[in-house]
Amino acid sequence: MTDIIDAPAAAAANTLTQERKVVTAIPGPKSVELQQRRLAVVPPGVSSALPVYIAKAHGAIIADVDGNQFIDLGAGIGVTTIGHTDQGVVDAAAAQLGDVTHTLFTITPYEEYVRVAELLAAHTPGDFAKRTVLVNSGAEAVENGVKIARKHTGRNGVAVLDHAYHGRTNLTMAMNFKAAPYATGFGPLAGDVYRAPNSYPYHDGLSGTEAAARTIGYLEKTVGAADLACLVVEPIQGEGGFVVPADGFLPALQEWCTANGVVFIADEIQSGMARTGAWFASEHFGLVPDLVLSAKGIAGGLPLAGVTGRAEIMDSAQPGGLGGTFGGNPVAAAAAVAVFEQLESGEGFAAARRIESTLVSGLTALQERYDVIGEVRGIGAMVAIELVQPGTAATTKAPNAEAVNAIVAHAAQNGVLVLTAGTYGNVLRFLPSLAISEELLLDALAVIEEGFARLGA
Repeated sequence: MTDIIDAPAAAAANTLTQERKVVTAIPGPKSVELQQRRLAVVPPGVSSALPVYIAKAHGAIIADVDGNQFIDLGAGIGVTTIGHTDQGVVDAAAAQLGDVTHTLFTITPYEEYVRVAELLAAHTPGDFAKRTVLVNSGAEAVENGVKIARKHTGRNGVAVLDHAYHGRTNLTMAMNFKAAPYATGFGPLAGDVYRAPNSYPYHDGLSGTEAAARTIGYLEKTVGAADLACLVVEPIQGEGGFVVPADGFLPALQEWCTANGVVFIADEIQSGMARTGAWFASEHFGLVPDLVLSAKGIAGGLPLAGVTGRAEIMDSAQPGGLGGTFGGNPVAAAAAVAVFEQLESGEGFAAARRIESTLVSGLTALQERYDVIGEVRGIGAMVAIELVQPGTAATTKAPNAEAVNAIVAHAAQNGVLVLTAGTYGNVLRFLPSLAISEELLLDALAVIEEGFARLGA
């Protein structure tokens, strides 16, 4: 099986070199033509961050139809964690395509689904008996996690945190902190959802203990534990801006949930599957969630998600109450098994730590030179910088979305794809695959530095 951090070796078979290359204007003529075709048949609600059309991808490089090659610092928002077109994933999916593409697990089951459930039971936090239901997407995992928690507790209330993002379905839109653009005009939204303060050390200055007391106090006064089915948290928030909570915040919330019969759900959709240098980000905080939600990086680019949790909670649902036509598709499940097998070697975790070291070091050096960088934060291959208005880093920390957009645009024109995040659009997030080389990371950082230098020009 291909070494997940040896992208150049695998690239030979893929014929895509691991290098940045800009050969046309961005977007190029073929992408411009495709964009015109797209506008005629795809609604504007399905927007794209960068209108370049991708023809091939491998490792940490994506190539567009015009021959431009981009260093991918987004990985499909954390999906291709072990790299684009990883050979182990490709081989496993291709083999499964030749055997069985679909039967529907709730009609006639197959081994691949069971094997993924076994692997999730082994690698999610906690040594108790667990069960897993496989579904198609992160939002669907959130919906099912809430559904199972409600069934288990007999309660309706769902608590989430400020700056959270959980999806675009009716329930998950109601769970998001930011309405626009995810929920604007799409109501009425699901009820019985309550938003509590989060720990955001850069802005609130609170210790984990202080932030937890604030959150718990809000939940007890606004909802009441007796009516609360679950608390859903992202151990490290994704769309919210890679917010890392203060030490002690999450364990205190989990302790309160356990004491009050509230199901503690960790949304690990973006932060799981070795992204932070651990199987799941919960491990960094000493968390053992009742339910863990997985998606994105679990199947190497194929659509798959899961809800894994304590057997007594998962078993609350009646036969026929869980499932779906494509949930746990055998091809996606086979790909997921290949991802787990590669990560079990341990090399992916080392790669995440290497990426963190390089990114944090490079971005901190930039912070010392450019006062628009208010904070560098993150764990593993999940790092972000929050940009503020010049001169406000030590005072109001006023968000600077304009600077973020300028950096993103400069990077794109020079062959680097970097994503934005944050409630106010003022966060640059770095979410590369574990296959990215040190050379590509340093090259990308050099382009980002050029962008900051141009801000003052």
